[in-house]
Amino acid sequence: MGDELILGIESSCDETAAAVVAGGRRILSSVVASQVAIHRKYGGVVPELASREHLRQIVPVVREAIEQAGITLPDVSAIAVTRGPGLIGALLVGVTYGKVLSYALGKPLIAVNHLEGHVHAVLLEAHIAGKVPELPAVCLIVSGGHTILYYVKTESASGNGASHFSYARIGGTRDDAAGEAYDKVAKLLALGYPGGPVIDQLATHGDPNKIQFGGPKMKGNPFDFSFSGIKTAVLYHLRRNPQLQPEIESRQAALARGERTAAVLLPLCSKETLDLVASFQHSVVEDLISRTLDAAEQYAVRTVFVSGGVAANSALRKAFEAEGQRRGLQSYFPSRALSTDNAAMIAAAGYPRFVAGERATILLNAEANLPLA
Repeated sequence: MGDELILGIESSCDETAAAVVAGGRRILSSVVASQVAIHRKYGGVVPELASREHLRQIVPVVREAIEQAGITLPDVSAIAVTRGPGLIGALLVGVTYGKVLSYALGKPLIAVNHLEGHVHAVLLEAHIAGKVPELPAVCLIVSGGHTILYYVKTESASGNGASHFSYARIGGTRDDAAGEAYDKVAKLLALGYPGGPVIDQLATHGDPNKIQFGGPKMKGNPFDFSFSGIKTAVLYHLRRNPQLQPEIESRQAALARGERTAAVLLPLCSKETLDLVASFQHSVVEDLISRTLDAAEQYAVRTVFVSGGVAANSALRKAFEAEGQRRGLQSYFPSRALSTDNAAMIAAAGYPRFVAGERATILLNAEANLPLA
């Protein structure tokens, strides 16, 4: 055991991805076919369209990952596939293809939780950078579909260097995920889809303290999140300020023409809108950081992982690192390429399970609401 090649397959939402990772640490290839252009006009992912696109992309994506790695399919030691959570139709495409490959090649099949993949994206990136994060850690997984906090620890280490990881849920969103709130606010303001990258860029031109949204007052678990309120607050702000409607219509026209970059939309945004965008992002970032770092202190850990699509947000990264250092905590992020859904993280998460002898059977099925434990 050591340099076994794991073929990872990821199809939980709107990216069809395949990757080859050696020994759970060295990325030989990583291919992602995005569906953003397909779902953009709907302002979000349409499950039926996502499933159909996965069917179209899965074979060429896997083929390209194998070619980029410079190997052949029989060279892989095992196939790791995302079992859940995610869109059931999308998951079924990857799971079914993974089972077919496993059976045809006579290779082990490893079932991987998508959320565990995001944890291993951080570990994979840290290894590439020559770092070894201290465990246990608190991990924030934040994306368009998830905003969850986990306590991550190593249960035991096998003699061949692979560790068994365990996870305990600390808290999560009670309504919208943070990335979902970004997309919904971007839709209200006619900033396009996905909303996160554009809002992140435009927010640098506004005053983040101009509008005080305030954090949600949570009863019960203090480490739960809620982002539906801030989305509604933005809506009410727009209703109270009808003078912003003409510029929203001008941005809608620009989007219809295919002009959707932040550079193009910036001249179509008033100072009021830029302040609104900056204040929205500031409120979301502050809530994510405060609850995550409070959880780290509560659980007496010195390491924080932040992963998922929203982890690519520049304001979130900068603020996490600054506040983490102030509290004496070390923050780790994956690269932007590994923050969003990818198959390298699935292959990396599958490796310790492969070494431990875990195997899925031909009866493996997708599970849309698969918990991480």
